[in-house]
Amino acid sequence: MSVEEEIKEIVSRIVHVDKSILTRENTFKDIKADSLDMVQALIAVEDKFDIEIPDEEAQKFQSFGDFVNYVENRVAEKEKA
Repeated sequence: MSVEEEIKEIVSRIVHVDKSILTRENTFKDIKADSLDMVQALIAVEDKFDIEIPDEEAQKFQSFGDFVNYVENRVAEKEKA
């Protein structure tokens, strides 16, 4: 399963939306995710991929795609190390 698919699984479970509606263009507002949903999703993704997402980085995410891109890049960096 790709990083994006795994993130979709996590976010859809936490926000209670069908993962088929999660596109890189969606904003978290589009999927009606509140701030608690976002925190839970960030923690779950950090745990799943064994990465840390600093708050100042998380605040920059404008869309689901921004979130996925950030995690994909961090996972790739980790695999190189």
